[in-house]
Amino acid sequence: MILTAEHISKTIRGREILSNVSLELHSGKVYGFVGRNGSGKTMLFRALSGLMGLTSGTVRWGDQVLKRDFAVLPNLGIVLENVGLYPNLTGLENLRYLANIRKKCTQEDLRAVLERVGLDPDDKRTYGKYSLGMKQRLAIAQAIMEQPDVLMLDEPTNALDSEAVVQVRDIITQEKERGALVLLASHNYEDIRLLSDEVYHLESGRLREEGVG
Repeated sequence: MILTAEHISKTIRGREILSNVSLELHSGKVYGFVGRNGSGKTMLFRALSGLMGLTSGTVRWGDQVLKRDFAVLPNLGIVLENVGLYPNLTGLENLRYLANIRKKCTQEDLRAVLERVGLDPDDKRTYGKYSLGMKQRLAIAQAIMEQPDVLMLDEPTNALDSEAVVQVRDIITQEKERGALVLLASHNYEDIRLLSDEVYHLESGRLREEGVG
């Protein structure tokens, strides 16, 4: 499948945060996006996923048009800032609550994905008592638990120790090999360089291709 952006722009309160962005992104590849804070990386992910409307332009998933044929990309896994998980639930309970929406995951699937990101499914601590690194691991777990067709990861290695960074890099590679389309935004250029098939640079909402990883 191909995710296509055709001349997409977004203006908020008179400020253009995405400017005439066009992309063609293919399943089974990792696309890296780099840029300073405020460059538009997170807004691009929101626009491509359907979590934010556009001022102009079109996003297509295959031959379907976002906001015409569906509201949000189907079978999407996403990590953005401020993931809204429940502070009074354990990691497993949070995943179980989310899994009840689509009913695609078994209890065994949820336990396995927690172990995959380095969390103990039997840990009785609630999310509110997690360290920042544990919260990040759980955010990644919720993004990958339903084997998404499109996986968008905004700063996925934030707050992680070196061992967890290696785990997340392995997960990204595995998701690519499974056939997912992976979009990766990171301040850690090593993540981008090691994992991406193509790299794009965003500056003031404008996009340019930097090269191939």
